[in-house]
Amino acid sequence: MSQQIYEKPLLLTYSGGKDSDLTVNLAVKAGIPFEIVHSLTTVDMPETVYHTRQVFAKLEEKGFSCKIIKPTYKNAPVTMWTLIPQKSMPPTRFARYCCSVLKETAGKGRFIATGVRRAESAKRASRESFEIIGSRKQYSVLLSDNEVFMQDNTEKRTMFETCRPKAKRTVNPIIDWTDDDVWDYIAAENINVNPKYRDGYKRVGCVGCPLSSKCNRTREFEEYPTYKRAYIRAFDKMLDVRKAKGLATEWKTGEEVFEWWVNR
Repeated sequence: MSQQIYEKPLLLTYSGGKDSDLTVNLAVKAGIPFEIVHSLTTVDMPETVYHTRQVFAKLEEKGFSCKIIKPTYKNAPVTMWTLIPQKSMPPTRFARYCCSVLKETAGKGRFIATGVRRAESAKRASRESFEIIGSRKQYSVLLSDNEVFMQDNTEKRTMFETCRPKAKRTVNPIIDWTDDDVWDYIAAENINVNPKYRDGYKRVGCVGCPLSSKCNRTREFEEYPTYKRAYIRAFDKMLDVRKAKGLATEWKTGEEVFEWWVNR
C-alpha cells in the first residue's frame, strides 16, 4: 500500500522501546522495503539514545535507511528546555505540546508503521479494523463521539489509521499484542532491547513525561538529576516570559513550578 499510494517504502517510527525493536524485527523478517526514523525528543534517557544509535548502526550495515530527526519549532532548532519558555507554560496531561513538537512530526505525507499497542492502556475495547482520522487542530481518531489524539496509546488505536488533512496513513501491526506476546517474541528471537528494562522500567519514554505516574517521575529525576536541573532552569525562564507578557502566575521560582508539576 505504501509503494502504491506514496511510491515510497513504509516508514517505521522508532522510539527506542521494546515495541519498536519488535516491529523492526517483524519488518526485517517480512522482507518488505522500509525506512526507519527516530525523533530525538531531547529528553530521552541517555540509554535510549545510545540504544537507538546501536540499533541504527546495525541496520545501516544491512543496507537499511535510518534517520534521526532533530526537533524544530517555528523553523528553528528547539529542545524541551527552549520550548517551555516559548509556550509560557509547563507541558501537562492536557497540554502536551511537547509530543506534537518534539515527537510526532515524522512521517508527514507517508505511510508509517508504529509499535503502538492497546495493552499499554488501562482499558481495552474492541474497535473496527479500519478507522478514518481527521482533525481541526491536530491528528485525532474520530469514532462516533469519541476522540483520541494520535500520540495516545489507548484502546481507541486501531490496526489501520488515515489522517486525511496531512495525507498520512498509519499501520499498527502489533496493536493487539499483549505484554506476554511481546516478551515471548523478544526472547524467542533474542532481540536486544533497551537496557532500562533490566532496571525495572516498564516504559522508556521521555524523562519527566506528564503521562507517567508521580512515582515513576520521582524515580527518573532521582536517577537523572541533570534533567531535573534543566527543567527548573527552563521553568525559571518560563516565568520571566510570563512576567514580560503580563501573565498572572502563582509561582515565584522554577523550583516551585517543578514541585507543582511533579507532585500536584
